[in-house]
Amino acid sequence: MEKQMLSPKEIAETMIGVGTKKAKGKTSHLLLLGVMAGMFIAFGAVGAIVMGAKVQDPGLSKLLGAAVFPVGLMLVIMAGAELFTGNNLMTIGLLKKEYDMKALLRNWGLVYVGNFVGSIVVAVLIKSSGLFTGPVGDKAIAIANAKVNIIAQYGFTGVLSRAILCNIIVVLAVWLAIGAKDTTGRIFACWFPIMLFVLSGYEHSIANMFFIPVGMFAGANITWSQIWLNNLIPVTIGNVIGGAVIVPVIYYWIYLKEDSKEKEHQMRTSLKPLKKS
Repeated sequence: MEKQMLSPKEIAETMIGVGTKKAKGKTSHLLLLGVMAGMFIAFGAVGAIVMGAKVQDPGLSKLLGAAVFPVGLMLVIMAGAELFTGNNLMTIGLLKKEYDMKALLRNWGLVYVGNFVGSIVVAVLIKSSGLFTGPVGDKAIAIANAKVNIIAQYGFTGVLSRAILCNIIVVLAVWLAIGAKDTTGRIFACWFPIMLFVLSGYEHSIANMFFIPVGMFAGANITWSQIWLNNLIPVTIGNVIGGAVIVPVIYYWIYLKEDSKEKEHQMRTSLKPLKKS
C-alpha cells in the first residue's frame, strides 16, 4: 500500500529541492507570486473578521473565524504562491549549502514586498466595496487597534513571543503540506495548525499587513508608522526566529546534518592522493 505521507526525513530532503527552486526564482515571478500570497491570506482574514462580527458568542465567533482563516494558506500551497513566513523554512537549504545567504535574502525581500502589496490591494478593494460597514467595520477597527496597541500592553518581548509561536506553527503547517501526497492531506495539514494559531492569539506578520490597514481604512485612528513600529517590525522579527531558526535548524540537525558530514567525509577521502608503492 502506498504511503499517504512522507516521513520527516523525506520532508526535510524534499524541502531542500523546494528551497533551491525558490532561491533561483525569477524576480518578476517572486514578486507576482508574493502579491498573490498576500491576497490569499487577506481573503482568509476577511472571512475571519466577518465571522467575528456576525456571531455574538465570543468563543464561537473566534472558533468560526479561526476555522475560516486557513483558506488563505490552502490557496498559497495548492494554487501556488510565495509566502514570506512559509519561505522562512528555506534556511534548511542554506544550512545544507545548496544556496547562499544572498539568494535567501533576495527571495525573502521580494516575497515580503509582494505580500505587502497583495495585502494592501485587498484592503483597498474591501474599503471601496462597502462591505466593512456597521458591525463588520467595527470589528475590523477593534482588531486593528488591538494589534497596534499590543506592544504597549505586553511589551516588545510579549509581541516577539507571540510571533515566534505563530511561525513555528505556520512553518509546521507548510512542512506537513509538503509531506502530504494528496489534496485532502494538504487541506488538513493547513487547516488544523493554522486554526490553532488563530485561536491561540499569536501574531502573523503577513496577516497583519491586511488586518491593520483594513481597520485603518474602516476608521481606526492609527498611522502607518504605528503599523510598522508597533506591530509589523517586531512581529516579522519574531516570525523569522520561529520559522527560520527554531524549526528548520532543529530538523536539519536531526535529519540532515549527519548526511552532510558523511558526504563531506567521502569527498575528502576520494580526494586524498594515492600513496606511492
